[in-house]
Amino acid sequence: MHSESAESLPFISVVVPTHNRAESLRATVESFVGGSYPRDRLEILIVDNLSTDGTPGIIAQLSASDPRVIGIRETRRGAHFARNTGALRSRGELLYFTDDDMIADPDILLNIVKGFVPGANVASVTGRVLPRWETEPPRWILEHCRNSLLSLLDLGEGMLVSDHDPGVFSCHQAVLREAFMRAGGFNPDTNAGEFTGDNETGLNIKIAALGYRFAYVGSAVMHHSIPGSRMTQEYLNARMWDQGGCDSYTAYRERRPGTARLAAAMPVHALRLGASLAKAAARRAAGKSGWHVDLSRAWYHTNRARSDAKLIARSDWREFVLRSDWLTESPSAARATGSGG
Repeated sequence: MHSESAESLPFISVVVPTHNRAESLRATVESFVGGSYPRDRLEILIVDNLSTDGTPGIIAQLSASDPRVIGIRETRRGAHFARNTGALRSRGELLYFTDDDMIADPDILLNIVKGFVPGANVASVTGRVLPRWETEPPRWILEHCRNSLLSLLDLGEGMLVSDHDPGVFSCHQAVLREAFMRAGGFNPDTNAGEFTGDNETGLNIKIAALGYRFAYVGSAVMHHSIPGSRMTQEYLNARMWDQGGCDSYTAYRERRPGTARLAAAMPVHALRLGASLAKAAARRAAGKSGWHVDLSRAWYHTNRARSDAKLIARSDWREFVLRSDWLTESPSAARATGSGG
């Protein structure tokens, strides 16, 4: 797919969901506007997901200064609803997804298209996601959280092609339009204000099930702004709480267990919760910084049990979780979304 001539480069649609991050959004979009990818092979779709700050004004300014920047509004709360809406409104052969707190290297798009190796059947490409610390991080963050806990990825400067997801985050993901549409788009992450789904994990599982492959390009570099609020125990607990819900969703889709089997797993969740708390207490007493992660795992197991209990109790929720096509409307899914958890 990739060639040195601009005419043969794929048309890319950059999709940026945003919610109440007006100033960081500007920096994100300007990093693509000022990039090296040919101007006539690029559009940037900003999907405003119910912002109440100055975001609409920023989008208007960016659109007025560059016709490639297009503003869209999505009224369903959830970044992946916004991503799916942006994809449906896009024109690109490739869809590139990022977030409103990211800064792209100038050559990021020129480099990421290299991952679509001819004949390799690659449908999803990512690269390095490096931290951009807004304040000095605590030592325990550097020791334990320079990884998926902060949506960071660094597999080196080389390139790899794999049958398996190498750790793709939707803040730095290029997807073949055809594969994205066949897969049914991103699974949801938030519904009715509550984190519920497995988002890019679900998309990547669906892409793999269609027989596509994944690539990582180390020269395609994205910088993730990490504010001080994400370098706290409270944030890590919330992050792992969300992961518990995500994994419940993914496991149910993969294994389709009956309610009796789900109920039988409840004591296991309770045991793991207790073990995580005991381990955290022991490590903290010994002065070992790993207690921060152990404590967060207690939050993970709590919400994993809570999410499994929701699957046991609600048939409409089980139907919602098994849905794969998130690019078209579904009345039954809307009913499940609107119900309390």
